[in-house]
Amino acid sequence: MTTPAAPAAPRIPEAVHRRRWAILGVLMLSLLIVVLDNSILNVAIKTISTPAPTGLGATQSELEWAINAYTLVFAGLLFTAGLLGDRVGRKKVLVGGLVVFGLGSALAAESGSPVQLIVFRALMGLGAAFVMPATLAVLMNVFERDEQPKAIGIWAGGVGLAIAIGPITGGLLLDHFWWGSVFLVNVPIVIIAVVLMLALVPDSRDPRPGRIDLVGVALSVVGLVLLVYGIIKGGQLADFTDPAVLGTIGAGLVVLVAFVLYEKRSDHPSIDIRYFKNKVFSAAIAAIALVFFALMGVTFFSVFYTQSVRGYSPLQTGLLMLPLAAAQLIFAPRARLVVDRFGVRAVTTGGLVLLAAMLAAFMILDADTPIWILEVIFFLMGTGMAHVMTPTSVVIMQALPREKAGSASALSNTFRQVGGALGIAVLGSVLSTAYRSGIQDKLGLLPPGLRHTAGESIEATLGIAAKLGPRGDALVGAANDSFLHAMHVTALCGAGVALASAVVTALFLPGHAPEAPVEESTEETVRAGR
Repeated sequence: MTTPAAPAAPRIPEAVHRRRWAILGVLMLSLLIVVLDNSILNVAIKTISTPAPTGLGATQSELEWAINAYTLVFAGLLFTAGLLGDRVGRKKVLVGGLVVFGLGSALAAESGSPVQLIVFRALMGLGAAFVMPATLAVLMNVFERDEQPKAIGIWAGGVGLAIAIGPITGGLLLDHFWWGSVFLVNVPIVIIAVVLMLALVPDSRDPRPGRIDLVGVALSVVGLVLLVYGIIKGGQLADFTDPAVLGTIGAGLVVLVAFVLYEKRSDHPSIDIRYFKNKVFSAAIAAIALVFFALMGVTFFSVFYTQSVRGYSPLQTGLLMLPLAAAQLIFAPRARLVVDRFGVRAVTTGGLVLLAAMLAAFMILDADTPIWILEVIFFLMGTGMAHVMTPTSVVIMQALPREKAGSASALSNTFRQVGGALGIAVLGSVLSTAYRSGIQDKLGLLPPGLRHTAGESIEATLGIAAKLGPRGDALVGAANDSFLHAMHVTALCGAGVALASAVVTALFLPGHAPEAPVEESTEETVRAGR
């Protein structure tokens, strides 16, 4: 008989191990700020689209850019942020990102125009890019492998908590203060998070980091901006065959192809293309990207449904979204138990099928559907999301060695944010195009100069109808009908994307969690207390 191997020595210093749950709490607070900002903005977009002094009078395309300026900078710099954290220390990067995010929030609150808001949202995205991957990378370096699924589940549940708190907080603020308060609220949370970070969170880094890939960063940002700008412009014009639209989208795709080719040849790439030779890793990344493509696009139009069509206030809209967040908060930390019993493939595929069904269920909603039906749809959407995010995050983070935690986290968050940005751009453009085609015939009585503006979104139509007084009453019903039709078309597209993601996970994800990768080094530095 052979002598049994001695159990592996703990990789985490005892001082760090003892306070690992407190550290997770601080990481979740940092995550909360980043996620909460977008969920707050979701209930504020209608207010921001209202003309001054109530809002900024932002058009639908400007609203999409206010969201996507943040997301594009965030996604484009996540590659570098993950590598920089691995190189100079994840705690340093996290604290620096929080400070930049807080500064951007304060400036966004004082924006005097949609353009200023877009610029300051981009600054917030810069800070967030250094926060999000660092939280998950630090988590992987303060928990042993056997506790990582539980910790990641709680981390994912924190996203649900932020989604719950965001709309309600936003609604309360908008009921009592001006629209900028939804950004200013981030500042005190940032201050608290930075103080706790300095006191509790250990620093860690890769003992063999790569160089920063400046060319790759530039190519990824330029390619994404061109691609998303072209998609948004196509929706704004309701014409994707316009030469300017096709040229911009084509240029974006060419730059992104150049980015991939450059990364394959680089000796210090932002993305190590070899990671994607692992089918399990690639399937999990694709699932995250596609699910956020569908979810972010649908969430974008659901706010207009509840506020513009149904007449609910921002606070009421926030409360209506509570079941979506509550389901994630309840099920995300427990998803690992379901995975232990049924396997990664079955749980993730089932979650995606449930999400697709709920997106398709938006087709039954109209102007007087009982609101409890929307609540059930939101709850089941959140349930499906919880059973997708937790297992795929675990698969991605455990597919690479611990030393590459920053890179793995950056990849996961990059594809999630790119998926969300494209979801808002593509499904937002589908919504805009379908709405314009539905309302166009009803705008014949308006002066020629107002027809194009009125057809851009339901808010634009309702704004012009209000200025016309009694003569505009007929436009209100037409606007609601056209929006509902556009919402149904968009929801069906989102459901199709979620189903495509389910096919990917069913084909390529493993039945059970993959084996631990070989660690590249036993010298991973974790310095307690700094």
